Amino acid sequence: MEGQAAVNDRIGGILHADLDAFYASVEQRDDPRLRGRPVIVGGGVVLAGSYEARARGVRTAMGGRQALRLCPDAIVVPPRFDAYVEASRAVFDIFRDTTPLVRALSIDEAFLDVSGLRRLRGPALPIARELRRRVQAEVGLPISVGIARTQYLAKVASALAKPDGLLVVPTDGELQFLHALPVERLWGVGDVTAAKLHAARLRTVADVARQTPGELAAIVGRAAGHHLHALATGHDPRRVESAPARRSIGAQHALGGGKATFAEADLALLALCDKVGRRLRRAGRAASTVTVRLRFGDFRRSTSSRTLPRPTESTSVVSEVARALLRARQDEIERDRITLVGVALSGLDDHGTQLALPLDGEADPALDQTLDLVAQRFGTAAVRRGSHLGRGWEPRSPVQ
Repeated sequence: MEGQAAVNDRIGGILHADLDAFYASVEQRDDPRLRGRPVIVGGGVVLAGSYEARARGVRTAMGGRQALRLCPDAIVVPPRFDAYVEASRAVFDIFRDTTPLVRALSIDEAFLDVSGLRRLRGPALPIARELRRRVQAEVGLPISVGIARTQYLAKVASALAKPDGLLVVPTDGELQFLHALPVERLWGVGDVTAAKLHAARLRTVADVARQTPGELAAIVGRAAGHHLHALATGHDPRRVESAPARRSIGAQHALGGGKATFAEADLALLALCDKVGRRLRRAGRAASTVTVRLRFGDFRRSTSSRTLPRPTESTSVVSEVARALLRARQDEIERDRITLVGVALSGLDDHGTQLALPLDGEADPALDQTLDLVAQRFGTAAVRRGSHLGRGWEPRSPVQ
């Protein structure tokens, strides 16, 4: 029987994560009456359809009248772009908390390169499983993930995993996986190119792979011919490039489905401030704005922020400001069911500078630097706040 280590060695490190029926899923998340029912977002033109509507033939960009003829019992809702942007930001926060190598393709999908995280976080498969769990638990949305050695294969795998699935393309089974697919699955093959390939009796990726680049060039043109031949034979040299310098650094923690208390939210916020403070200093940045994000049981989100007189890299300053923002919401937190707390630092400066506020006196950078060194060498659990001891708080992952 093949051991798990051997299985992990056959798995690539590229993830393609794609939210399922994104707009419609947000609507179903926020309105329980829509769950399990066919939902169409948009009136005159379909912007998105739930999987229940898609099963009846409804497709994106279809005319509204045609969609209702196919699915007369569909519930049509107007788009709420602010809700979609907020959900996307929350999901991408999780992506960037997973790996710094994230390439966004759209508001609801991205490539993540986790190949360099094996020693720190483990192999790609458990990372992908944890990512899916977090998106569901923290944002309330289903997401499908494909895992492969290349971006192209990972994207195909996530499409085949839908809805709400996970599919791995093992490195020693790539061509077997690829060659059984129809030519329409090749990246860049639309209706026109597919028609040209079909006219040449090329219907599967295997058919395309058997052609030379020159033969394909005669059918679809030189550039497209070389591109399709490379993909059909398993070659995709593109890398997941790092995004430009971050505009913010953040972290969040789900508090579970129960009624978390203000004290529990405060403890979680403290640990998150420790985490983002380490990241801020490791990146050589300083932040001028602290934002606290809350999510409640009905998936309602709330944010509050404070801009500082000068940028800071101090955990003590960040935590003091963040806790003040949280205390301002104490009545709401104790009244409603809070399920998630997060903190984000923005207004980033490339040069760390120390801010001294009257509320905390002169902050000592040596303390932060010492704690960073301890965490780097022995892990984040090596030094804990006294308030966290015996309270069940555990860091979600090793220092990143």
